[in-house]
Amino acid sequence: MAPLLIATTAAAQDRDPFLFYDQNGTKVRGHLQAGINFPVESNLYWNLPQAITPGLDFGPDTSWVEAYVKPGISFENTLDSGGTIYGKLSAVASYTWGTDAFDTGDTGATTLEEGYIGIRGTAGAGLTYDVSVGPRELKLGTGMLISNGATSGFERGALKLGPRKAWEMSAIAKLSGNGLTGTVFYIDPNELPSTDAGNELAGIDLRHDGAQGSYLGATYIHVLNSGSPYPQAAPGGIGAPSVLTGPREGTNTINLYGKTAPFAGALANWTFTGDYAYQWNDTVDLEAWAGRVTASYAFQGIAWSPVLTLGYQTFSGDDPDTTALERFDPLYYEGSPSAWATGSKSASTFINSNVNALSVALQVKPSPKDTVTFRYSHIRADELNSPIQFGQGTRVDANGVVVSGVTDAHLADDFFVEYNRIINRNTYLTAGVSISLPGAGINNAAGGNADNWNGGFVNVVVNF
Repeated sequence: MAPLLIATTAAAQDRDPFLFYDQNGTKVRGHLQAGINFPVESNLYWNLPQAITPGLDFGPDTSWVEAYVKPGISFENTLDSGGTIYGKLSAVASYTWGTDAFDTGDTGATTLEEGYIGIRGTAGAGLTYDVSVGPRELKLGTGMLISNGATSGFERGALKLGPRKAWEMSAIAKLSGNGLTGTVFYIDPNELPSTDAGNELAGIDLRHDGAQGSYLGATYIHVLNSGSPYPQAAPGGIGAPSVLTGPREGTNTINLYGKTAPFAGALANWTFTGDYAYQWNDTVDLEAWAGRVTASYAFQGIAWSPVLTLGYQTFSGDDPDTTALERFDPLYYEGSPSAWATGSKSASTFINSNVNALSVALQVKPSPKDTVTFRYSHIRADELNSPIQFGQGTRVDANGVVVSGVTDAHLADDFFVEYNRIINRNTYLTAGVSISLPGAGINNAAGGNADNWNGGFVNVVVNF
């Protein structure tokens, strides 16, 4: 009886408590994700708001608590023909207690997250297909342009956790075979009600996945509809930037991306990635570009398995000496420090436009459940006297002249230490501390020496 009891107990422990039904080719499964975060910030934005606008009612030091819960249910049903119909429904409820880094707090919202239905199967000749429609997540390439389909924070709460990822509406069709995948898509981002600009995008992605995690791909994106503005530098950089209304509509972008580990023998531990994007819109005379290269080395046979990554990324800014528009539009990029954030602290201030950054990251694993990552970013402006973000830094200088952007390219140096702990297979803890040292560009904008921007956080996320 004892072996039978042990086997029965083990089976009960291994049983998925969220698998509600699994019979006759039909599965119904529940999902639950939740998180809580405790951020602290000091000298927000290098105390630049107070320096530029004295008397502004904005507290540079703050701490808050934010949390979310994301329940959901999914199903899949295998058809007699061999295809599978599937779908998922989920929602996000989030809230922020206190005042966050964007001077918003004590607010939250409950919104639909996913709500899609699809069909997948084989199409013969070694091909598979997958077609879906409805709100769901979609990431293309490395997440340089298409990844974050929804906006958190502000009236929705949970600014830092950013629990919303799914597009408000999507239609996605994939055809795969022999390592090649073609994806045709239509997406409508889940924008904040207060700033919904009616964006809609469509395009195609072609990707080949090879051995050892290598890949090569290309994405074409066309903005079908948009009321989003573009800022343009004043002629010669003197004066406030002009704001063009709705020029994103019609913007085209081509993104090439790849990853390879081409060497053998002593150089086998090297991995390289590359991204390049070219953007144009004849209606507003837009021509912009962006790119990134990284080189990573994994130290084999060394304690803690260190991995060192060097990277450089750049996004064009608007040249104030031309009548054309050269400002790169980063669309809906993945903004985490491990993806496409420009710096750590600075990523809350600079979107991926008119900035470039040289970065270094060292990751070590003291144990299989513990990871520590050290990150450094040296951040600079691509164009002087040109909007860094949307022109929020427009000011009157010491000579009484209205200027925008910065007069020195050095923006900041960001240092970030992040610790990740796998508590169990469903629970994860993350903690971090960071500091951003203002560069000459920020110091000059502040009219002297700006303050160091410090912060930290601890969060716990559970995922079933």
